[in-house]
Amino acid sequence: MDSMRGQGGIQMLLSAEQEAQQIVTAAKNLKMARLRQAKEEAEMEVANYRSHLEAEYQKSISESSGSSDSTVKRLDTETEEKIQSLKGTASKVSPEIVKMLINHITTVRT
Repeated sequence: MDSMRGQGGIQMLLSAEQEAQQIVTAAKNLKMARLRQAKEEAEMEVANYRSHLEAEYQKSISESSGSSDSTVKRLDTETEEKIQSLKGTASKVSPEIVKMLINHITTVRT
């Protein structure tokens, strides 16, 4: 009779072990499913954020390209003004420089 109870106890332990293994397996599967879902959600969030940034970038490019014509015109005007300023300064200083050069060339040091 003791051997029968021992056999029954062993059978109970084996069935409890199998049940525990099934619970652990189910928990692992649930965990993997949650991880996959979290990964998919994170990838979607990253894609949304990337598309948002790309849209902002394209918007800023379109805004800046629209004003590039005015920037080019402004730079052309500024460049022309600087050229005229340099030409004016050169024409004012030119006689003095020529005089100084002639003076240095014709002066003999002894």
